[in-house]
Amino acid sequence: MTDIEMARIAPGRVTLHDARRKRRWTVELEGFEIGVYPVTQELQAELLGEPARHPRRPATDVSWLRAVRLCNAASEWEGLDAAYTFDGEEVTWHVDSDGYRLPTEAEWEYACRAGSTGPHYGPLAEVAWTAADGVSAPQEIGGKLPNLNGLFDTLGNVWEWCWDLLDPARYDQYRVFRGGGYADDAWSVRASTRRGGAPRMHHDDVGVRFARGGFDGTDAAQGWSARADRERADPDGPLPSGWTPRR
Repeated sequence: MTDIEMARIAPGRVTLHDARRKRRWTVELEGFEIGVYPVTQELQAELLGEPARHPRRPATDVSWLRAVRLCNAASEWEGLDAAYTFDGEEVTWHVDSDGYRLPTEAEWEYACRAGSTGPHYGPLAEVAWTAADGVSAPQEIGGKLPNLNGLFDTLGNVWEWCWDLLDPARYDQYRVFRGGGYADDAWSVRASTRRGGAPRMHHDDVGVRFARGGFDGTDAAQGWSARADRERADPDGPLPSGWTPRR
């Protein structure tokens, strides 16, 4: 099978910004691993037994549910304990598992920033495929410069699913995706931009990047907790508007 190249990310902290709720919060992170590249069509084909029209392009039209199943398929292939179990379409993350999984939102932004504090980790034209390139489809991985963590295409090319809920009070089960896509302008292709979609939603500019790392506990890790999700789902809470932060 195609090697799944992973980069080790050292422990640290990251400050996230939810413009819709006018809220900032800082997350302390333990060390973890994240894919050097987004999952390619070639890797998806090997895991799911499907053809790949463009092997080196990111896998797209990947729903959140499909992304989770891809993670479990990669874990099974390598003999690792699955990170996720299913009850219908309800997914449970076993946070102590060392199998492949989706990054939490905090992990994704921390890995993407690689120590940078601005909206991009380098000149956008050099690090990301965006609308400025005039392309009409996702491009082969690794065609732009990596960040200081050695990660390619975290900005631009395709959005990438995260584990976290976007805003359960307003958008129910919508999950976060990050990073911007090949058809987006510089306003959207930013390290802090948050978007989201329903678990079955799929588009030609949304893909996935694997993460790995197990942690103590059962329902909280790396900036996410089940209790916080329940609290945010309070229907009597505020319903702010807007999608992206100004930074």
